[in-house]
Formats: sequence, structure tokens, C-alpha cells
Amino acid sequence: MISMQEFLVRARVDHRSLEAWIASGWLIPPQTDPEPAFTDVDLARAQLIRDLRDDLGVNDEGISVVLHLLDQVHGLRRSMAQLLAVMREVRGDEG
Repeated sequence: MISMQEFLVRARVDHRSLEAWIASGWLIPPQTDPEPAFTDVDLARAQLIRDLRDDLGVNDEGISVVLHLLDQVHGLRRSMAQLLAVMREVRGDEG
């Protein structure tokens, strides 16, 4: 887990922005007590948010759409992997 202070440095984001991103649901720290802690996936997501905003000029509504679509793609990939595993099991495939 990444402490909040380390996260702020590595993500190159200020505390106020991080709080706003958490409040908007863009980031959901898996640990909140005694203070928020983050994963490497959270760090990559924060870096993506920062890049979308700062480098590409995407506004908050656009960032919400991009993150929602990315979450859907990852969810679909997970579902497909599970489906393939079940199909292989039913067919008796080894790999």
C-alpha cells in the first residue's frame, strides 16, 4: 500500500485535487483508516487523470466519461477471462 504522502509525490498531485478526486469517486482508496492508502492501480489512475486534465485539457465531465468507459472495458475483460476459464474447464482443456 502507498501512503497518502507518498501517493501525492508519486502522482504529482496536490492534496486538494486528491480530495476532490476521491469525493467524485474517480479514486477509491482501499484503506481509509487511520488515513487513506492507495495501490499501484490507484497511482496509475491518478496519473491518467492528471494527464487527461493537464496535458489533454479534458474537463471534469470528460474525465468522468473516460474513467467510466475504462472501468467498463476492464470489467468486460474480467468477465471474458472468467467465461474462457469456464469454457476450458467444461471442454477439459489444459491451457
